[in-house]
Amino acid sequence: MTRARHLPPLGAFPDVRPRRLRRHAWTRRLVAEHCLKPADLVLPVFVLDGEARSEAVDSMPGVHRLTIDRLLPLAERCLAAGLPAIALFPVTPPALKTEDAAEAWNGDNLVCRAIRALKARLPDLGLIGDVALDPYTTHGQDGLVADGQVLNDSTLGALARQAVCLAGAGCDIVAPSDMMDGRIGVVRRALDEAGHPETLVVSYAAKYASAFYGPFRDAVGSAATLGRADKKTYQMDPANGEEALREVALDVKEGADMVMVKPGLPYLDVIRRVKDAFALPTLAYHVSGEYAMIKAAAQQGWLDGDACMRECLLAFKRAGADAILTYAALETAEALCREAAAGG
Repeated sequence: MTRARHLPPLGAFPDVRPRRLRRHAWTRRLVAEHCLKPADLVLPVFVLDGEARSEAVDSMPGVHRLTIDRLLPLAERCLAAGLPAIALFPVTPPALKTEDAAEAWNGDNLVCRAIRALKARLPDLGLIGDVALDPYTTHGQDGLVADGQVLNDSTLGALARQAVCLAGAGCDIVAPSDMMDGRIGVVRRALDEAGHPETLVVSYAAKYASAFYGPFRDAVGSAATLGRADKKTYQMDPANGEEALREVALDVKEGADMVMVKPGLPYLDVIRRVKDAFALPTLAYHVSGEYAMIKAAAQQGWLDGDACMRECLLAFKRAGADAILTYAALETAEALCREAAAGG
């Protein structure tokens, strides 16, 4: 738990005037405690089957599902703008979805083909692969299901097979987002035994059963399969903060290289506590609903969308996040590059 800092006496007005440091743009830059840079940002992308196709995600203004050939130039822009990595999420054709999610470990599935194409074209761009079964199941849950229950232990082997499959295709980081107990250790051992000891594992360690995921589920097509069901039996209760530290501690012990808090803005306190407690690379996911709210309000003219987006991303840095997954990553990075070129 974070301890309160006891500040020394700072004097009083009129001898002390904090506004002096805010008078000029250059002094504000000089004393800024945190800054946002392209290397802090990761762009999640939605991969679509087929060729020469681009589909707008209606609930996420500015976001598109892209076939691999359309994804490659977008990835080139990401690398040119200084983004270190992108995160891949497949839009699995309904005909390939099954109860056992077997397409998840098909070495020629959509996401594996995308990984190979991206690595061939852009070997220096990091690739993050999602490890969870929901894009591949007919029921939309992140794990295997029997008698209406999501099975923890039976799911672990499936997740391990999926992670090894992603690593074999060339994925640099596997990211278990399923929230099954014990999955980080099982995935780590499976990677090592399969000859992938250098593949990184970033754990969605504190992933909450949030209402902010709706647009993402629209984007990948899991909203229809999930229906009225929810994920509250395995994703975390938004009421809990102490539990997040326990979840992170378990994943760290099992071999996670990095940890993530998801969603982001409603859980800034959790990000801060995780970073203070473990001092590990800590990621935040600025999720689809958070992004969509800003974009929708901007479209209505109610907010300055660019300024609000930038302020939110800076808040993640202030809270302790080392990196941020956000659908605004590319537009923000390119804007930062333009500002740097202009001397701003």
